Amino acid sequence: MQSSSTAVTLQKTPLNGVHRAAGARMVDFGGWDMPVEYSGIISEHMAVRTSVGLFDVSHMGEIEIRGPRALELVEHLTPNAASKLQDGQAQYSALLYPNGTFVDDILVHRMAADHYFLCVNASNQEKDYQWIVDQNKIGAEVEFASEKYVQLAIQGPRALATLAKLTDVDLAAIRYYWFTRGEVLGVPAIIARTGYTGEDGFEIYIPPQEGERLWNAIFDAGMEFGILFCGLGARNTLRLEAAMSLYGHEIDDTTTPYEAGLGWIVKLQKGGFIGRDALVAQKEKGVPRRLAGFEMRGRGIARDGYRVFVDGSDAGRVTSGSPAPFLQKNIGLCMLPSTKGELGSSIEIEVRSRLVEAEIVATPFYSRKK
Repeated sequence: MQSSSTAVTLQKTPLNGVHRAAGARMVDFGGWDMPVEYSGIISEHMAVRTSVGLFDVSHMGEIEIRGPRALELVEHLTPNAASKLQDGQAQYSALLYPNGTFVDDILVHRMAADHYFLCVNASNQEKDYQWIVDQNKIGAEVEFASEKYVQLAIQGPRALATLAKLTDVDLAAIRYYWFTRGEVLGVPAIIARTGYTGEDGFEIYIPPQEGERLWNAIFDAGMEFGILFCGLGARNTLRLEAAMSLYGHEIDDTTTPYEAGLGWIVKLQKGGFIGRDALVAQKEKGVPRRLAGFEMRGRGIARDGYRVFVDGSDAGRVTSGSPAPFLQKNIGLCMLPSTKGELGSSIEIEVRSRLVEAEIVATPFYSRKK
């Protein structure tokens, strides 16, 4: 009997060869061949917390919405109030299904009154694009623009000093969750003061053909500060310390913003949007479960998917768990019934067939000093 197998071809960012040449450990991340670490997750994490790190996040997706009805479409698609944005301002938001759960979490950038730029998760970008197209009944122009951009993240307290060497843009004037157009080493760029690490920093969007040159130039500019190339491993531990949600973990197509502790992105007063009726009903009835942060008190590391017990009963699952390199604690997030898991209460997590004590704590676990 003849058998056949289909090899999976991983997608690659334009910097794939650079990562391999730098000795990165590469992994399959949602269908992308991506660096998980270079020098080590802990050293990369600490570089971002104390100085500066450089990430290739070009696997993320970009979708652009244009035309006189662009804002109308964005407002219909998202629960946050895009109408409140000014030119050069960004907001954290979501695409929701009619039942109020997540298609994806996204960043919405207002380029102009008739032009919105969405940054979406890598593994969801084709799904997100198709969802937007299917909901577009009003003739706005929707472009799948991921191939137009390389996205680099310069993160950490010395991010500004590093990037300032390569641009005449007044980086200090860019407020958090604002952006501007400018040049980096003569290359046209969108320069956003955003990130997924809990630190100050910038994410720049540039043409793919300039990615390698700018990657190397940013690294050279940061050498005096001890810059490190950083992979997805450190990106994950950094965002967990900052208690930032990750699609497929804290949020997915079974989770609403209220359950995920993201009710602040839901602006019911703005009027109609996809999922609004379901969210109104959930808010009135009461949210059945909620996301909670915990610190391990016993010896053990809570990993994603581990069972959580409250008063001896199986009550939920760990959505994300890991050692926190900067805090030097073992931490995590879990989804629990809303009647369980008050701050300071004790829970148990099943770690390799044994129950280990943990305590519900306030999040974020880490907040940078302003």
